Amino acid sequence: MYGKAMNVHLGQVFDDFVAGLLKSGYYQTQSEILREGLRLLKEREDLKQLRLAELRKEIAVGAGQADRGEFVDGPEAFAKIRQRSAQRKRSRG
Repeated sequence: MYGKAMNVHLGQVFDDFVAGLLKSGYYQTQSEILREGLRLLKEREDLKQLRLAELRKEIAVGAGQADRGEFVDGPEAFAKIRQRSAQRKRSRG
């Protein structure tokens, strides 16, 4: 079912962590703990790749808009943001 066995040195901190998880009874074996950790790592990496692909799409959209001259002057945009922020602060205060 699983591939070749692998010996891994985790270091004292992770050895203690794994021992604590086993003692809690939540996990039955060290392999179960490592598989769960690797599953979470894979999930995180997959999500990172998805976000990167989305970012690249957004950059392509922005580049296309800039090529067509559809962009906002940076200093002007930030001035408007600061103005709106100051108005909100005054209305709350």
